[in-house]
Amino acid sequence: MSSPATLPPALLDSLRRAGRVVVLTGAGISAESGVPTFRQAQTGLWAQYDPQELATPAAFRRQPQLVWDWYAWRRELVAGVAPNPGHFALASMEAYVPTFTLITQNVDSLHQRAGSRHVIELHGNIARVKCSREERVVETWPATEERPPRCPDCGAFLRPDVVWFGEALPAAVLHAASEAARLADIFLTIGTSGLVQPAASLPRLAAGNGAVTVEINIEDTPLSPRMDYTLRGPSGVILPMLVERAWPD
Repeated sequence: MSSPATLPPALLDSLRRAGRVVVLTGAGISAESGVPTFRQAQTGLWAQYDPQELATPAAFRRQPQLVWDWYAWRRELVAGVAPNPGHFALASMEAYVPTFTLITQNVDSLHQRAGSRHVIELHGNIARVKCSREERVVETWPATEERPPRCPDCGAFLRPDVVWFGEALPAAVLHAASEAARLADIFLTIGTSGLVQPAASLPRLAAGNGAVTVEINIEDTPLSPRMDYTLRGPSGVILPMLVERAWPD
């Protein structure tokens, strides 16, 4: 285990020499921006609800307005925060690496807002809306008082473009993430619990194909014993230091 002040020289050298760097981020990096975690979002009027009972296809079929309103409230929370130094450091890292892929479990667009370009969103994006029947992203729809609004093409309810409990990840998204992990020279796991599948399998896939693996987290996770390097502390502190020391001006 290493602290930010003692970043291993071998890791810095590996970063400088890497042709393919892959990063997996979870809720921890967004929490440093003030985005509440999934369960922390159960406050005020929403405290009475179990999030796993709201974020399911069955809940949407049963109470579509309730689910729509919960996600509208969460979108407002996300809109009120900004990327933190960890997000900006990853956007900077992308400029130094020949092939850089950022895989995120987060749905808040903070990586894109920080400037990251090659982002794979495993669980979708809370800002997008799609047709609940055709699975097609919908940009605009007629203004009505109805919640949820209706798809302008088929009339089905619109829903958040996120992956709910009980739903599989889009096959193309999972394939792209798995291929990136398989080909990685270095794989960084940042702010993720290591518990949610299939994301938790990606670091293992990378390691099994020879990648140097790095975990950045404030605490140990089930992935920690398998990592080549574990850096303990906030990603907003460690990542800027990692970029600065690997690629000094």
